[in-house]
Amino acid sequence: MLDRKSVTVVALGGNAILQHDERGTFDQQYKNIKDTTARLADVIEAGQHIVITHGNGPQIGATLIRHEMARKAVPPLPLDACGAETQGLLGYMIQQSLEDELYRRSMKRPVVTIVTQVLVDKNDPAFRKPTKPIGPFYTREQADELQKTRKDLVIVEEKGKGFRRVVPSPDPKLIVEGEAIRTLVGDGVTITIACGGGGIPVVNEGAGFAGVEAVIDKDLAAERLASVVGADRLVILTDVQGVFLNYGKPDQKFIDHPSIDELEEYVRQGQFAKGSMEPKVRAVIRFIRNGGKLAVIAHLRDVHLALEGKAGTRVGSI
Repeated sequence: MLDRKSVTVVALGGNAILQHDERGTFDQQYKNIKDTTARLADVIEAGQHIVITHGNGPQIGATLIRHEMARKAVPPLPLDACGAETQGLLGYMIQQSLEDELYRRSMKRPVVTIVTQVLVDKNDPAFRKPTKPIGPFYTREQADELQKTRKDLVIVEEKGKGFRRVVPSPDPKLIVEGEAIRTLVGDGVTITIACGGGGIPVVNEGAGFAGVEAVIDKDLAAERLASVVGADRLVILTDVQGVFLNYGKPDQKFIDHPSIDELEEYVRQGQFAKGSMEPKVRAVIRFIRNGGKLAVIAHLRDVHLALEGKAGTRVGSI
């Protein structure tokens, strides 16, 4: 039987894979992932049993661009298939670099990537109002030019960062491969990478499933994943210290240990950016409401302290 307290779900943000000022070459991303997996190996070496999930916003955007530019030579793939591509690629990179790091430390632990489908509701209102950022950042001039040639795209501004394309982000309902993931995690040895990029969004279609044009938020999917494996901790790693009120304004204020009720009130006030910090906060709220013990939103560099509940914005305790 799996000991619930032995499992932590770690959700890696985009900065674990691609820095804001980088072009996104394979070598750049692989170097960032190796730096990240070294931090994760520290945690594993300290005795934590972790399950890893990760974002794919920049990567799926870049994949879409490749498909669109090559459409005269080869048929482009739909968004869900592009999600599967990036899930496999990033899983491979994380899996290989973590295996190498553990081997270097004389730690023999299997690392497995599960290509994961996540069920969503085909009537989710998100399909009518895209909010999830994907792809590279653009200047205002670049965004305006792109909008002229692709009027079907929805492009919005992210404060202090630039402009990005946004797509539908339906709420995750069920992890299709949940039983397989639970079995792997339950052996207490295998390090599992699952729900990459939020998982491949699918809807019920007859007796089976069909992919849909959307990207599920990886933090909300991480909460579903944590529920599946019975984790006590959910740690969401990003490129900021944690949660701020009035973020980006002169009076911004860091909040370190809010209650669930306080966070829910801040969400109602519209304090957090759609498709960015808001889903992280919603994931934390759901995790604690569903029986989790400790949820943390913290900077990637603070992963050790975050796991101990000593860094970032912390809700609950161990």
